[in-house]
Amino acid sequence: MVKRIAVLTSGGDAPGMNAAIRAVTRTGIYHGLEVYGVEHGYAGLMDGQFVPLTLHSVAGIIQHGGTMLKTARSDKFKTADGFNQAVGSLQRMSIEMLVVIGGDGSMAGAVKLSQAGIATMVVPGTIDNDMPGTKYTIGFDTALNTVLEAVNKIRDTAASHERVAVVEVMGRSAGHIALMAGLACGAEVMLLPEKPYDIRDICAGLDKSYKRGKLYSIILVAEGAAKGYDIADQIAVSTPFKPHVTVLGYIQRGGSPSAFDNIMGSRMGARAVEAYIAGSKDQLIAFEHGDILTKDYHAALSERKGIDYAIVDLAGILSM
Repeated sequence: MVKRIAVLTSGGDAPGMNAAIRAVTRTGIYHGLEVYGVEHGYAGLMDGQFVPLTLHSVAGIIQHGGTMLKTARSDKFKTADGFNQAVGSLQRMSIEMLVVIGGDGSMAGAVKLSQAGIATMVVPGTIDNDMPGTKYTIGFDTALNTVLEAVNKIRDTAASHERVAVVEVMGRSAGHIALMAGLACGAEVMLLPEKPYDIRDICAGLDKSYKRGKLYSIILVAEGAAKGYDIADQIAVSTPFKPHVTVLGYIQRGGSPSAFDNIMGSRMGARAVEAYIAGSKDQLIAFEHGDILTKDYHAALSERKGIDYAIVDLAGILSM
């Protein structure tokens, strides 16, 4: 019998996921495998939402953001009944290996399936770039460029009106987007979940910059550090500035993937299939030191992923 593999996307969508789906499909077909897509993530896996993927069905998807397989979050999958239902679906379809594209929550599901005897591979896909075991996750570069483009436009208005612009970006538990976008756009302040802050220091810094002749400022706020409107209110109370707030929201998730994200999605998706064919299973496809490599789940999860405080220090120096 021809071996069957499947692929799903789970959790938040990220630009470049379609490139990974395309790479899994075409690499699998090239090596003589049957490839199925699972629609709506783990929720669809429980319901048996399998669709055959062909060379034609993944044509013309690489330039689109989001995921052609759709995605969803599922609390039911975390229950014993839901999990057993998902395992049963895979067994009925005779799926030999499942490629999971998503973030750390998606990876947790893949690890659990592997412990139940289902071979899995994980391709890291989340705009937050916060997964352990890999230096890069698909979608991060596109999100950064989206934030950078938005902030550059907001800066024009902030400069024209001599105002403080507070921009809230995604990052519930990790501040990679705020930090790296802040470094790229020259923001004066970046508030990160990993780094405590004192609003009095921020206000004092704004006042100092104003007296030095800097008549506008950009403050990037990761949503897990604070709410943009709360920061603006505190600045308005403690200084003569009247900040303007922009919450970027879902704009950071969408849009055509950057070249880098499509390249990474393609390389990682292909590597997942090639590693399986070579005899590997239950691995994270990781990016490290410029290379695409595989790590077993235990090794990957043992590596903590945090912000680079050397970059935090550099951003502070450059924002003076």
